[in-house]
Amino acid sequence: MEIVGWLDTQTAPELEEALSNLDDSTTSLVFDFAKLEYISSAGLRVILKMQKFMNVKGTMKLIHVSDIIQDVFDITGFADILSIE
Repeated sequence: MEIVGWLDTQTAPELEEALSNLDDSTTSLVFDFAKLEYISSAGLRVILKMQKFMNVKGTMKLIHVSDIIQDVFDITGFADILSIE
């Protein structure tokens, strides 16, 4: 799933709604952050929620994470929780 632009209080609910449509057979989830410019605490909450969900169902990873977004993950401790490639 490609995430583009900002993942914030405006867009995080849209992502959460899209992800709620995943069926029970989903065992792998990949977020492509190549075009993600900004992530807020609301965006982090959605990513963490999906990580917890996918821990039960299968695997989740983030790819093409920019240095700026990686810094956010490092500062918040999310880098220790998420699979980032």
